[in-house]
Amino acid sequence: MTKLSVNINKIATLRNSRGGDTPNVVQFAKDVQRFGAEGVTIHPRPDERHIRYQDAYDLKPIVHTEYNIEGNPISKFVDMVLEIKPTQVTLVPDSIDTLTSNAGWDTIKNKKFLTEVISEFNRNNIRTSIFVDPDHKQIEGAKATGADRIELYTEGFAHQYTLGNKDAIKPYSECADIANKIGLGVNAGHDLSLDNIKFFKQNIPGLLEVSIGHALISESLYLGIENVVNMYLNKLK
Repeated sequence: MTKLSVNINKIATLRNSRGGDTPNVVQFAKDVQRFGAEGVTIHPRPDERHIRYQDAYDLKPIVHTEYNIEGNPISKFVDMVLEIKPTQVTLVPDSIDTLTSNAGWDTIKNKKFLTEVISEFNRNNIRTSIFVDPDHKQIEGAKATGADRIELYTEGFAHQYTLGNKDAIKPYSECADIANKIGLGVNAGHDLSLDNIKFFKQNIPGLLEVSIGHALISESLYLGIENVVNMYLNKLK
C-alpha cells in the first residue's frame, strides 16, 4: 500500500487571500486524516505566501499520521525542522522567487551541503528525502548523501501522460528500480492526480508515498474532500 500524504498548502493560500483564518489549516489537517489520509505535507517558503512557519508549529500536535515538511534547507527552515521534529523532511531546491517547485537537486554538485544537512536531521531521528529528477546519476548521488529516501519529481511524467505518452513513465520506473536496489525509499510528487495516479503507482516498484496537493484540492472543489481522499486511497491499493 502506497501512503497518501495530502499537501495542504492550497488551503493556506485560500486562507491568506482574505487575511483571516478561514479555511483553518489545522482543522483541515484533522479532517483529511479523519477521512483516511496517511500523512500531511506542508511546504513553507520564506515569503510565507501560503503555509506560514507558525502553521508548521500549530500542526505538530494534531498530525498523528506522517508529518512531512518540505523546503529548501536555509537556516530558518533547518532550525524549524529541528524544533518540530516531523516524521520526514523533504529537501527541495526551490529559490525564494520560485512560484512552485520546478527541478530536483543536483545531488552530485551539492553533495557536501546535502550531506551536512542530512547528517544533522539524522542525528535528530528525522527521516530525510531528497527531491530529484528521474536521472540515474542523481539517484546514486542521493544515496551518497546519506538520505533515507528520494522523492521523484513527477511533473514531466504528468504532462506527457496528458498527451497520451505513457512511455514517459519509463525513466521513473528505472530510477525507482535503482533506488530499491541501493537501499533508498521511493516517494513521488508534483502534478499527480486522479487521472494518472493509478497508472503511476502500477509502474513504480516499491512506491512508498505520494504527496499530492494542487490536484487533490482542485478535484475536491467538484467532488468533495472526503470523497476525493478515498478515491486516491482506492487507486493506490
